[in-house]
Amino acid sequence: MERRDFIVASGLLAALGAAGPSGAPSFAAAQGAAGAIEPVLLPPQPPLDHNGGMEIRVWVRQGMTNGVYSNVECAVAPKVMGPPPHYHRELDELMYVAEGTAGVLVGKEIVHVESGGWHLRPRMIKHTFWNASDKPLRFYDMYFHQPFEEYLEQVFYGLTAANGYPDGSEKKNKALLALNDRFGVVFPEDSSGERNDIVRRFGLR
Repeated sequence: MERRDFIVASGLLAALGAAGPSGAPSFAAAQGAAGAIEPVLLPPQPPLDHNGGMEIRVWVRQGMTNGVYSNVECAVAPKVMGPPPHYHRELDELMYVAEGTAGVLVGKEIVHVESGGWHLRPRMIKHTFWNASDKPLRFYDMYFHQPFEEYLEQVFYGLTAANGYPDGSEKKNKALLALNDRFGVVFPEDSSGERNDIVRRFGLR
């Protein structure tokens, strides 16, 4: 998926002032309470290619772990910005950087997570990421309490023009609003401006 498309898809809601309601259903409460977790073997694959922008690949789905855990591999091209700053009402996420260096905004602090490093981002804390270097960035994002891989698959591959959701269309806008509402993803009012500041500061695109 091109970086521009990801920014449009994820940042559009900030421009619309979207925020999930405090009474959004809890994924943790909805997950199965009794199912046992079965062993799963995932064969190796070549490292994910960013294709000049940003790409994702799901490895472990929450359905494979009875709602406990999932993860996604993410590849980011050099000088590419991630989504506008946002926070999650229910999701806790853990990043492991496998290649390159991730720039991460968490709250008001900027940190740089190098290859082999980890970064935990608990729920309700504003954050985003980017690749300010001239080399590719590749990391694994791990999700707890919510099947967030489903959100990302919709943003990257579901709500596309090829599937009948042209950028800027009312149909896509409504679908994105509903998706953010369902998953409790909140873009504060200053998200777009803060994103632009990061882009200028680090020479991103």
